[in-house]
Amino acid sequence: MPRVVVPSEIEELATQAVDAALVVHREFGPGLLESAYRDCMVLELESRGLTVARELSLPIQYRGHTLPNAYRIDLLINQALPLELKAAEALLPIHRVQLNTYLKLLRLPLGLLFNFNSPLIKDATHRVLNLDFRPQA
Repeated sequence: MPRVVVPSEIEELATQAVDAALVVHREFGPGLLESAYRDCMVLELESRGLTVARELSLPIQYRGHTLPNAYRIDLLINQALPLELKAAEALLPIHRVQLNTYLKLLRLPLGLLFNFNSPLIKDATHRVLNLDFRPQA
């Protein structure tokens, strides 16, 4: 389950994730399946000493009922930074909305959205902020 992190730690994780995406994209460029990029990202992030959960299914509560597999995060780094990976022709607004919903459910401040099907990964990397985030005391 996600944990409380300090802002400097979340920024360091984000920097590591962006750098890992650059390395993976530099190696292969666009054109692979999302699952291939996900597996490469896991290897790259773990080689940096980070803990990575992949395709993490998490529950939601609805009217007193637990829905056990209500959403799935592509990658969750150190239980603090969710990554949503795409290999799509273009990112759609729903992709940001989806990640923002995950952030709200997890009570985390930041997530990253990558579209590996882009000539330059830097142009397809997006920070998504949880504007409702309030640090726990």
